[in-house]
Amino acid sequence: MRPVYALSGGVSKFSKARPDKTFQAVVKEAYDYAISDIGLDFPTFTSIVDGSVASYFSDHFSRQLMAGIMAQDYLGLCPKPSHRVEGGGATGGLCFQEAWKAIASGHMDVCIAYGFETMSHVETWKGNEFIALASDVSWDYPVGGFYSGYYAMMVTRHMKEYGTTVEQMAHVSVKNHINAYYNPYAQKRNRYSVDDVRNAPMVAWPLTRPMCSPIGDGAAAAIICSEDFARKAQPQYIAEVAACCLASGEDREAEEETTLSKLAKKAYEKAGIGPEDLSLAEVHDATAFGELSSTEQIGICPIGEGGRFAEAGHTTLGGKIPVNVSGGLESQGHPVGATGVAHLVEITWQLRGEAGARQIDRAKVGYACNFGGFGNNVIATVLQKEAK
Repeated sequence: MRPVYALSGGVSKFSKARPDKTFQAVVKEAYDYAISDIGLDFPTFTSIVDGSVASYFSDHFSRQLMAGIMAQDYLGLCPKPSHRVEGGGATGGLCFQEAWKAIASGHMDVCIAYGFETMSHVETWKGNEFIALASDVSWDYPVGGFYSGYYAMMVTRHMKEYGTTVEQMAHVSVKNHINAYYNPYAQKRNRYSVDDVRNAPMVAWPLTRPMCSPIGDGAAAAIICSEDFARKAQPQYIAEVAACCLASGEDREAEEETTLSKLAKKAYEKAGIGPEDLSLAEVHDATAFGELSSTEQIGICPIGEGGRFAEAGHTTLGGKIPVNVSGGLESQGHPVGATGVAHLVEITWQLRGEAGARQIDRAKVGYACNFGGFGNNVIATVLQKEAK
């Protein structure tokens, strides 16, 4: 396995709906952004790239089987190798990992990973039903239905066990919406107060609408390459994929360690770091509780302290370890196939020092966590900027 580097990335505008473009054209927005980010034009990059990986969550949303191949053709990448991956909410993370494997194995020198979803073609309730089918329809689905219901059950248990409050979750949501306000590609660019979040329409108690990720359309693309190519293309910027780990399993029973926490330890070990070394983290906040719980599980704060940690401002841009500076799923948006790729794009921008008003000072290490189902697929990726 040879070293792998994250070279550049791009996203489309995330939006409630993109009636102006087909899914192929939305993918091309992110694709064009990624290649222009390294100063290459379309024909030059087409001649250089060895292949691609596509990710989208559901055939139902696009009403198109093999949509990845349709996007690949639109991008002019035929007949180069490509394949599609899917893993529920972790689909984008899996996409990045597949591209990482292609480079690490020596199969390719340059690979582009792109993820997308056009969820606006169906009513919201139907979209939520499609997403809920990522849970076990015989076991999980009957007791919760939609994922907001699942999260509501988890958060009420956390409130009972650790004293977590609704106000603390509201702080998570307020912070993410403020971050998204400075992200021109985010779907929900609003500024809320804690009272605004608490008084918003209820989705599944105690989760209100701003605490939950919206349904929308969007795409993200990341260029991953070998060390030789990275040093030739952009010697002034080198960011290694220090760890890219996958775990599977369902945490239905209370355990001392969850799939997420075990995976985090494995990722830190591979990268040779600890959670205290992180400059930022992009985690899977399908709801505000998703972020709160993830900060505990990946070691940013102790178990049970996620609410108090967020309320104290430790996960804000100026805090100890900023979390979801992109705005997260709650605010940047959650076009599922794009989400995990967008995590890595945000971290890439941060390590390059190109995140604009939400730039973290001297960002060196970023952690991305993307998961699907009830922990069926969990992806942890660490990007680390080389010291000059």
